[in-house]
Amino acid sequence: MHPSRIPALALAADLVAVVVFAAVGRISHAESDSLVGLAGTALPFLIGAGVAWATPWVRASPASLWAGAVVLACTAGIGFALRLGFLGRLPMSFAVVALVSLAVLLLGWRGLSGVVARLRGPREPSHG
Repeated sequence: MHPSRIPALALAADLVAVVVFAAVGRISHAESDSLVGLAGTALPFLIGAGVAWATPWVRASPASLWAGAVVLACTAGIGFALRLGFLGRLPMSFAVVALVSLAVLLLGWRGLSGVVARLRGPREPSHG
C-alpha cells in the first residue's frame, strides 16, 4: 500500500468504528433502525473524531496507538459533552460501556495494523 493512502484509510476506519459503535448501541437497546436515528446517535461522537483529526498529533501518524489515544479521548470526551448538552443526562453506565467500546474499536484496528506491519517486515518499493 502506498504510504499516501494511510491517512485516508485511517480516517475511514475511525469513522466506520464510530458508526459501528452507534449502530451496535442502538441495536442492543432495540431502538429504531432508521438512518436518522443512527445519525443522531453517532453525530456527537463523529464531531469528536473530527476534532481529533484536526490535531497535528493524529495527522502526523494516524495509524499509531498514540493517535488512537487522541482520537479516543476527543471522540469520547466531546461526544459525551455534546450528548449531555443535548439530552441533559449522561448515565455513568453508558459512559463506561461507550468508552470501553470506543477504545476496542479505535485502538483495536491500530493494534492489529501494527502487528500485521511487523509480521510483513520491511517492503521493497515497487517499480511501476
